Amino acid sequence: MNKQKIAIIGLGRIGSAFFGAMQQKSQSINLVCVAEHTDTPAKALAAATGIKIASLDEIVSLGNAVDIIFELTGIPDVRQELRDKLLASNNHHTVIASETIARLIWSLIGDTEMPVIEGRKTGY
Repeated sequence: MNKQKIAIIGLGRIGSAFFGAMQQKSQSINLVCVAEHTDTPAKALAAATGIKIASLDEIVSLGNAVDIIFELTGIPDVRQELRDKLLASNNHHTVIASETIARLIWSLIGDTEMPVIEGRKTGY
C-alpha cells in the first residue's frame, strides 16, 4: 500500500486533535512534518516522536515528497501564502486541504467531536 505523505500546518486546538488522529493511522499515512510557530503540546509531541518541525518554506521545498498539506491555522493569509509558494515552486503534485476537509476526514475516522472555535473562518 502506498502511504499518503502529509504535512500539517497549525497545531492549535484543531491541528492538535487532527495530529493525534493521524498519528493513530500511521499504517496508511506518513506524517512527513508539521509546522507551528508557537509552543503547543502537539508541537512538543511531534518533536518528541521524531516528526520534523518545519517552516512553510521547508514544507514547500519538499516538493513531491508531500502529497497533502493540511492547512489548519484558520488564517486565510497563511493559506494564500502557501498557495502562492506552491505555485512559485511549480508544484503541481501537492494538494492543500483546508479545515473543512480535515473535518470530513475526522467524521469518518474519529470517535469524538473535533473542536469547534466560534467565529473561525473555514473553507478554501
